[in-house]
Amino acid sequence: MDGTMSLIAEPGSFGRGPHLVPVNDTLWNQLRQEAEIALVQERALAPLFVNFILNRASFEEAVAHRIAARLANESMSAYLIADMFRQAVASDPQIGLSFRADLLAVFDRDPASTRLLEPFLYFKGFHAVEAHRLAHWLWINRRTDFALYIQSRSSDVFQTDINPAARFGKGIFLDHGTGVVIGATSVIEDDVSILQNVTLGGTGKESGDRHPKVRRGVMIGAGAKILGNIEIGTCSRIAAGSVVLQPVPPRTTMAGVPARAVGTAGTDQPAQSMDQILSQLAYDSFTYII
Repeated sequence: MDGTMSLIAEPGSFGRGPHLVPVNDTLWNQLRQEAEIALVQERALAPLFVNFILNRASFEEAVAHRIAARLANESMSAYLIADMFRQAVASDPQIGLSFRADLLAVFDRDPASTRLLEPFLYFKGFHAVEAHRLAHWLWINRRTDFALYIQSRSSDVFQTDINPAARFGKGIFLDHGTGVVIGATSVIEDDVSILQNVTLGGTGKESGDRHPKVRRGVMIGAGAKILGNIEIGTCSRIAAGSVVLQPVPPRTTMAGVPARAVGTAGTDQPAQSMDQILSQLAYDSFTYII
């Protein structure tokens, strides 16, 4: 699917003032077509297809209302959360572009995703990333309590704990999402894939810049722990279950407890290939220091 679209600045139905709007919105058209087909096939779920897609004027609006519905509770209405999304997208068009890149990342990298509809409506990893984008916008605009509230609700609903201050690029894929913990000074650049139960954490009670910097194209396997203010180099691969305590060179596979370099990344784009198998290395690379 073509995720690259020409953009123009014009008033949109979602947000105040001009923002970037796709001229030929292939992604949005495809999502609507899938919803129309699903509506015919599963009438019992008509409210999902109609309320969150078919009755929405734009992809950005649809994302806002879907995530808002999942985060809402008796203390905070979906309307208020969706309005915060509206303000965020209006003030920073990159947020809307990130929504698109993130959805395409799931569709491209997750074999369980056969339609755009699936991650958009059902996959909590995608929902957690978009909830974080709102929390981060609130954080940098000094709406600290609202940002922390969104973080807390996202933790409750999606089982992820992502500090609002953490900085994300575009095309982020949280596969499953459950158990992911990302600290405040973490940086995740574009096109990174992270599986379940991953921690990007500190090493103790130190203050300041204390969390990992994950560069473009990295894949982090299930259960991996990356601790401290260390750089994970471009297009590197972290094996499932590894504990990384030292900087990782670009295009390197790390495995073990503690992790060590065990070879190259095996591909130019590990985040897209999603290959967690260490081939001949297997898990002989794991040495446990007690």
